[in-house]
Amino acid sequence: MLLHVPNVLSKDQVQSIRQAIQQDNQWVSGKKTAGSQAIKIKNNLQIDIESELYQQLSQFVIQNIKKSLLVQSFALPNEILLPMFNCYQDSGNYGNHVDNAILYMNEKGKNVRTDVSMTIFLSEPDEYEGGELIIEDTYGAHEVKLDAGDAIVYPATSLHRVEPVTNGARIAAFTWIQSMVKDDWQRTMLFNLDMTILKLRQQLGDSEEVVALTSHYHNLVRQWGDL
Repeated sequence: MLLHVPNVLSKDQVQSIRQAIQQDNQWVSGKKTAGSQAIKIKNNLQIDIESELYQQLSQFVIQNIKKSLLVQSFALPNEILLPMFNCYQDSGNYGNHVDNAILYMNEKGKNVRTDVSMTIFLSEPDEYEGGELIIEDTYGAHEVKLDAGDAIVYPATSLHRVEPVTNGARIAAFTWIQSMVKDDWQRTMLFNLDMTILKLRQQLGDSEEVVALTSHYHNLVRQWGDL
């Protein structure tokens, strides 16, 4: 399941990030963080993860991710890796690939399983041509190009790519989440149940039936959760 999450960052926050990036200009080749397969198909720029700019921006963005109730409900985060930042321009692209199953979390000194992928767009759609994020699942290929500040969240098991940017620049933040529930189908069921409970609470308040459904939700999290 794919989820569009609006306004993970406000327009003012996006503008502040873009200004900081433009002033410091810490772009390096994206191949620097690519594996043996990805290095052949990855053609983009990334902010140097050793830079002070990266440390500041990644901490700022991750705090806003943690504030998103939709992200919390959809992904049920156990760990969120510090976001990275990329730029596609001058026909930059990233061919079909699946993200690594395990990534190292430097700040906590441990490995993290990547259950959920997340991209936050930092460029408006009319600032560049091409650059669509294409995500493939059992229902086909989904083309994603969102407003700046909006995010797409999807299973990290998905085959995906970024189409060539033929004009302008596509800037984005991206990260991965280790969920408390590693199975995508179970996470989807829990998300749908949580959204249904929320709507029923708005209509009925905390009725006996709503409380019972809420109890079922939390018991399923206990049953399926992996901490």
